[in-house]
Amino acid sequence: MVIVRCVAGAAIQTRGILSLPAKPTGVRSLLQPSHGLKQRLFASKPRNLPGLSLSFNGHKKFQTFEPTLHGISISHKERSTEFICKAEAAASGDGAVFGEGDTAAIAASPKIFGVEVTTLKKIIPLGLMFFCILFNYTILRDTKDVLVVTAKGSSAEIIPFLKTWVNLPMAIGFMLLYTKLSNVLSKKALFYTVIVPFIVYFGAFGFVMYPLSNYIHPEALADKLLATLGPRFMGPLAILRIWSFCLFYVMAELWGSVVVSVLFWGFANQITTVDEAKKFYPLFGLGANVALIFSGRTVKYFSNLRKNLGPGVDGWAVSLKAMMSIVVGMGLVICFLYWWVNRYVPLPTRSKKKKEKPKMGTMESLKFLVSSPYIRDLATLVVAYGISINLVEVTWKSKLKAQFPSPNEYSAFMGDFSTCTGIATFTMMLLSQYVFKKYGWGVAAKITPTVLLLTGVAFFSLILFGGPFAPLVAKLGMTPLLAAVYVGALQNIFSKSAKYSLFDPCKEMAYIPLDEDTKVKGKAAIDVVCNPLGKSGGALIQQFMILSFGSLANSTPYLGGILLVIVTAWLAAAKSLEGQFNALRSEEELEKEMERASSVKISVVSQDESGNGSLGESSSSTSSSEKSAPTNI
Repeated sequence: MVIVRCVAGAAIQTRGILSLPAKPTGVRSLLQPSHGLKQRLFASKPRNLPGLSLSFNGHKKFQTFEPTLHGISISHKERSTEFICKAEAAASGDGAVFGEGDTAAIAASPKIFGVEVTTLKKIIPLGLMFFCILFNYTILRDTKDVLVVTAKGSSAEIIPFLKTWVNLPMAIGFMLLYTKLSNVLSKKALFYTVIVPFIVYFGAFGFVMYPLSNYIHPEALADKLLATLGPRFMGPLAILRIWSFCLFYVMAELWGSVVVSVLFWGFANQITTVDEAKKFYPLFGLGANVALIFSGRTVKYFSNLRKNLGPGVDGWAVSLKAMMSIVVGMGLVICFLYWWVNRYVPLPTRSKKKKEKPKMGTMESLKFLVSSPYIRDLATLVVAYGISINLVEVTWKSKLKAQFPSPNEYSAFMGDFSTCTGIATFTMMLLSQYVFKKYGWGVAAKITPTVLLLTGVAFFSLILFGGPFAPLVAKLGMTPLLAAVYVGALQNIFSKSAKYSLFDPCKEMAYIPLDEDTKVKGKAAIDVVCNPLGKSGGALIQQFMILSFGSLANSTPYLGGILLVIVTAWLAAAKSLEGQFNALRSEEELEKEMERASSVKISVVSQDESGNGSLGESSSSTSSSEKSAPTNI
């Protein structure tokens, strides 16, 4: 006969088949609660267990248990009985698990500031990784513009050609390579294989390629071709003239799309749940935008080094070496944090019923992604952002070069710009958690296109109708050119802060409910290809406008109209994706509930000496020596 006694107030949930040692002396030490646990459990009123069924010898009985019984009592009949039990038992209030061979611990997980320690072991390293990645990206983003815009024989007009004919092909090539590598490498090996070449390249550029730029750039050939083809081809020929700077530009762009979007967010999605993402993804940006503030100050500090250098010294070369050294150092910190999280942080449990996708080749992957409405809507969001921001940004940078022609002056202004962007985004991050909690994913996803549209209209309006504002600008001590630079900077600051605080977290949350194959290849296609595709799309539009209307200024009214159309499509895709995202989330939650329900069971196997036993039967008698007999229901 077997009688299982449970502590009052603890409803036991079990999975599997209970397994106890052959000698009953070890049973009491296996399941006996600790002294501190007794005090906590017995402080509450006893509650009946909700229908625990034990079966033995063909009789079924439902019983409640008195609180005076603290262990398991096993009595023997004339024949010896061996019990084989194997179980996980959890107190319903705490979710603590009885591990095999461990002391029972029905205690809540330790928390710090209301957050479980296990969660903090994920969130803090991820926040530090994001800080380092965005610190590097800010330095690289500011530096790449200085290199290609202020170089001899180049200007802001090189950017549309560079994004279309260099950046986009390299992004597509990387996506194809990444998709192939994802099928043959583990996730850890894939991460290191991708990030290490970036770190090596940026170190080599600062200390080898830039000092040798006068020797490796074919300026004489570019001048000869320009004289033959005419000034209309200055942009494409500038790519040839300063090819090493253009390569740096592309690598810096890929750092933003590959390391930020694919590597970091892919890793974050792997180790966090949707509930954790809703709470902490917006806060990741807090640390990231502290990085923007500090990196902006760093860029300005090293850009001003020229003032303290003697004559004949290339101040920009000195600044570049210092900044690239910081980029390399931060890259090594990123690798260390990734290693630590993989070593010490457990992965969350995903739904086991998630449909597994077969391994697909490159073309099959592309066809699969194109056939998914969910991925198409996500791609629309990313492409629309790239086109919209690019329509405004190139015009603004042309004004910026006119105001600050020197590389150090241009870089110093970009340092201030990055600092202001970090402060604005930090403030938006504090508000974003409230937006997600109060209004949900859909509203948060629609804020960024709305902000970009309103600020873009303000910028284009000043460019088109700047005449009436000239007297007011003069009273403020500014020239019309400087006013255009400041208004364009504000437009970029507000747009980027909305992107970092709302758009990026919304986009990354949308990946979480997807299966692993769609998640990995979908991110590679969207973040590596669609991001530069959006920027290249904007560049193509600008190239067409310049050729059609003679200049970027003459095409400004049409660019404003195109911006309105793009943002409208963006909002429609966000609305469509909202419905699909909510449906997937509901399906995933339902599957998890079904898995939890199916795991709540207890089975006792009785095996006598002859090897025969019964499963799922209950004892029909109790021991008269017990202090408190079970009460039949």
